[in-house]
Amino acid sequence: MGCNAYYSTMSRFLSEKAHRRFNILTGEWILVSPHRTKRPWQGKTENLTTLEGVEYDPSCYLCPTNLRANGERNPDYKSTYVFDNDFGAILMEEKEAPFESGLLKAEPEIGICRVVCFSPKHNLTLPLMHLNDIVRVIQLWKEEYEQLGNHPEINHVQIFENKGEIMGCSNPHPHGQIWAQSSIPEEPRKKGVQQKNYYLKHGKTLLQAYLEQELEAQQRIVSSNSYFVALVPFWATWPYEVLIIPRKAHQNIKSLSSEEEHAFAEMIQQVTVRYDNLFETSFPYSSGIHQSPTDGNDHPEWHFHMAFYPPLLRSATVKKFMVGYEMFANPQRDITAEQAAKTLSDLPDIHYSMGQEDL
Repeated sequence: MGCNAYYSTMSRFLSEKAHRRFNILTGEWILVSPHRTKRPWQGKTENLTTLEGVEYDPSCYLCPTNLRANGERNPDYKSTYVFDNDFGAILMEEKEAPFESGLLKAEPEIGICRVVCFSPKHNLTLPLMHLNDIVRVIQLWKEEYEQLGNHPEINHVQIFENKGEIMGCSNPHPHGQIWAQSSIPEEPRKKGVQQKNYYLKHGKTLLQAYLEQELEAQQRIVSSNSYFVALVPFWATWPYEVLIIPRKAHQNIKSLSSEEEHAFAEMIQQVTVRYDNLFETSFPYSSGIHQSPTDGNDHPEWHFHMAFYPPLLRSATVKKFMVGYEMFANPQRDITAEQAAKTLSDLPDIHYSMGQEDL
């Protein structure tokens, strides 16, 4: 079989037939069932998520000058604002002794949880922010990663955002969180193992090699600039999942230059604007940055990346559920990564809510 015929056959196989795809970052598989995209939907629908209308909400505990649940009052902040979470999932306290009894095992976990307000404006989500304001968010992430990571008890710093009520976000004011802890959580631990195995064998990072292959194929690219590439990964689980990967193999965000900060901000803006434009709604997602541990060791195998996991599938009111087979076997998706990437890349990069007078 000639090369062209082989790729044509493979293209039909990946776009039409049920198959499994391998996640190189976790070492796990996902089932892809493209023929199921035609099935009718009579299941649950979500409430339509609309853009917030007010810049200041007197009842919001994240808006400037407002009182929080613990009795403290927010300052009249004008840009980003970070504070220790009033209800942190992990606390910096004296470690208890580990517990072990037969097959039962537990160990103490300590850490610091912080809240990052992206803007003083209650209605200003990332896709609606000016590029320089997103840069300031990235700079704050860098500061927090370095500061928290320098603590002798902190070995991992997880930066993330839950956007939207259906993602469990408890407050619509645009914000993210940072959980810094003594152990390495499971997802970055698995990714660390996969990346280290590849680096030791090939002398380059796993994502460097993957990015080279994706840039050559040009089938799953959503957007790119001189420093970053946004793509739907070959093994994507969520319908419109996106990875933002730096072209240079940075272990973490701390080493980003000023030019790279702006390029990173541009990619975040490009991805989130396209998300909102997809169904003309304030698009929900969970996003997070995976980067090298802060255990004091060098990690040349690590290549930091930012992932977006959005649940919406068919419309602004129909989401993907991780139930049944996905809970008891492994993840499954209908729409292929290639279809999702084409849909996102074809969308305009100007937010749907912006009229000509706003440009």
